[in-house]
Amino acid sequence: MEHFIPRSEPLTSYLCSVRKSLPTYQADCGPVICIAGMIHAVYLGQLSILQEKIDHLERLLAENNEIISNIRDSVINLSESVEDGPRGSPGNASQGSIHLHSSQLALQADPRDCLFASQSGSQPRDVQMLDVYDLIPFDNPDGGVWKQGFDIKYEADEWDHEPLQVFVVPHSHNDPGWLKTFNDYFRDKTQYIFNNMVLKLKKDSSRKFMWSEISYLAKWWDIIDIPKKEAVKSLLQNGQLEIVTGGWVMPDEATPHYFALIDQLIEGHQWLEKNLGVKPRSGWAIDPFGHSPTMAYLLKRAGFSHMLIQRVHYAIKNHFSLHKTLEFFWRQNWDLGSATDILCHMMPFYSYDIPHTCGPDPKICCQFDFKRLPGGRYGCPWGVPPEAISPGNVQSRAQMLLDQYRKKSKLFRTKVLLAPLGDDFRFSEYTEWDLQCRNYEQLFSYMNSQPHMKVKIQFGTLSDYFDALEKAVAAEKKSSQSVFPALSGDFFTYADRDDHYWSGYFTSRPFYKRMDRIMESR
Repeated sequence: MEHFIPRSEPLTSYLCSVRKSLPTYQADCGPVICIAGMIHAVYLGQLSILQEKIDHLERLLAENNEIISNIRDSVINLSESVEDGPRGSPGNASQGSIHLHSSQLALQADPRDCLFASQSGSQPRDVQMLDVYDLIPFDNPDGGVWKQGFDIKYEADEWDHEPLQVFVVPHSHNDPGWLKTFNDYFRDKTQYIFNNMVLKLKKDSSRKFMWSEISYLAKWWDIIDIPKKEAVKSLLQNGQLEIVTGGWVMPDEATPHYFALIDQLIEGHQWLEKNLGVKPRSGWAIDPFGHSPTMAYLLKRAGFSHMLIQRVHYAIKNHFSLHKTLEFFWRQNWDLGSATDILCHMMPFYSYDIPHTCGPDPKICCQFDFKRLPGGRYGCPWGVPPEAISPGNVQSRAQMLLDQYRKKSKLFRTKVLLAPLGDDFRFSEYTEWDLQCRNYEQLFSYMNSQPHMKVKIQFGTLSDYFDALEKAVAAEKKSSQSVFPALSGDFFTYADRDDHYWSGYFTSRPFYKRMDRIMESR
């Protein structure tokens, strides 16, 4: 039975009455009164603390009101002095106002300071995002199997003189806190990804893997033994494992102050330098909700030469795909030359998961995510499951996959293709490593052994892809003009489909954002 204390009844009397209603009641209520007294004292102490906090807040509010009042008065006085100054009439100004001569009001600027403004139009960009946003109708037509795109066609002989070069890049995106906490994710998923990574990569030197979030890597590093640490260093040295971006997290690029972006990048890079002696070369940003040129600039200043982005408005991706501008040199708006240029790859399709990375048709690409084989916990939403690769079906399956690769390559300007292979918290299970690697290795072996397919395919890392891309560009470059356009601007606001704009987080949770800024400033 629940008891409710009547507001008019003293706490000690109430406790005695409750005690008397119990079968084991004894006449002496002394202990009850003692306990009640202690509770009452604690209650009064808490009220006292609360009252002190309220008084402190009232003092702060009073101080803030006084400051705002002073600022308002100063602005009014300054405005009046500006209006009345040329007439030289002191009578119209409020008492205590400051009178400024016109020579004092004018900013003294060195002509060289205005050089940027006067010459900003002399270095036109190939792509200016402000113009692109005005150009796109944002009408969202149905593109067929690629719902947000268009039908892609190619001729069979397009690769006769130069084969398609495909890099399949295994990866696992690990949010440091999302549906679970950071520690829960590490306990349930991430530590097993690392452990299996070491075992599976050591078995075959052709296998590759890529990692981004250093907060998880640092936590795992603290609990593993020396032989495993040496194995990780060996994998990094021979290029089987690559650290991309190397920040403490994969940061949002819209709401943080740029100090926070720099701090988390420094934190990750210093840890990598101290423990592994490596410095990342390539940026990998598949999950920020829109992309900022500030991040591109910070990566460039940190020594990066290339980067990748994913979450861009689907209409922008469609437009860029049509014009083959998915790869570009991202240049700062204020840069008159090319000093801030960084080569950027934009993923063309809906998501970074396997159904949306091999080509335009997710129904087919999902059939090459071998974690979704029948009998597992996951299936393909399009209703057609993967098939394990065998000598009996390898020819047809290889041709089906190559068709997607070829169609995807038609959106780019070279014959070097990136095909990410991963998703959130993938490769945490021993069996997934075997299923993905063994099935893809059979496909690779068959494709590479068939000259008529005109393809070279292998596992790779992000830098493997960019190195091959730059080599291909250098080989076909016939003039001083770049193969890739120069672009300035940002990629906000992000929408992944229809009118689903990811903008609520710009203003949500203001308390935590303020607290973060305060902590960041200390």
